[in-house]
Amino acid sequence: MQRVRVWSVLACLALAGCAMSVAPPATQKEARESATAVPGVVLPDTESLRVHDPIGRDYALWVALPAGYAAHPQKRYPVVYVTDALYSFPLVRSVRNLVGQQGVNIEDFILVGLPPQEGLTSKQSRSRDYTPSDPVRTPAGYYSDDVTYGGAAHYRDFLADHALPLIDARYRTDPARRVFAGHSYGALFGAYVLTTQPDMFGTYILSSPSLWFDQGLLPRMQDAAVMPSQPIRVLLSVGGYETVKPGPRYSTGNDMLRQAADFAGQLQRSGRKLQVENIVIDGEDHLTVYPRVITRALLQVLPGEGPYTGG
Repeated sequence: MQRVRVWSVLACLALAGCAMSVAPPATQKEARESATAVPGVVLPDTESLRVHDPIGRDYALWVALPAGYAAHPQKRYPVVYVTDALYSFPLVRSVRNLVGQQGVNIEDFILVGLPPQEGLTSKQSRSRDYTPSDPVRTPAGYYSDDVTYGGAAHYRDFLADHALPLIDARYRTDPARRVFAGHSYGALFGAYVLTTQPDMFGTYILSSPSLWFDQGLLPRMQDAAVMPSQPIRVLLSVGGYETVKPGPRYSTGNDMLRQAADFAGQLQRSGRKLQVENIVIDGEDHLTVYPRVITRALLQVLPGEGPYTGG
């Protein structure tokens, strides 16, 4: 029977002749003219909200709902807010969807990305919104003369008064389970919120925070830090290369390994209701560490229903 099938296929191919021949590959010109370019790529199950800041700024909030959101109308979800959303939003969405396995490995959550202010570049917006002060522009290389610094207090209040209430009103959130995640300046901002208004979030994932900023202002603020009304979880992480040593992957001026360890010790000794963990991710530098940090952190702070599956 198998032989009959084989001969039948060969006969069909022979009779088809030119009708079954493969078309020659398109030339580069033909391929270019046949394609239609569509500006932008839309990620499924996402939407963008515009929020107006009363002082005249507009921000988008990018929202990615979990796959089962519509199918579970009674369920409320933790919300993960990520800074630097141009980079982190598609990354964390992918981690949730792939690693999370629809709640098996990581609990399903609503993801909210915080992109730059409309009309500003990422550098302009994050330099202003994520930093707590206007530093003296030294040493050369760490600060820029073409941006504004020191807007963290206003941006914190904008999130607290406008962005977070909008998300809670529009979606089925669990406000008691808000998670903040940021890297570099984004983590510096998270450390500032933790210090000045800690109850905004129940968990802070701080990846390679720029604690060196303005001569270590954030560590110097800890003696006057606000006491949280509830237990707060803080996950600090840095890459193993984020220290000053010879070599292209090492830091050229800031020992962020030591700074994070010292800051973790400060938080642990503060007497506040903080559960603090500091992790060094070997083999990673300031540019490569965040994907590993956020994956490990989400598995840890939002464990799924299990048992864990590796695919």
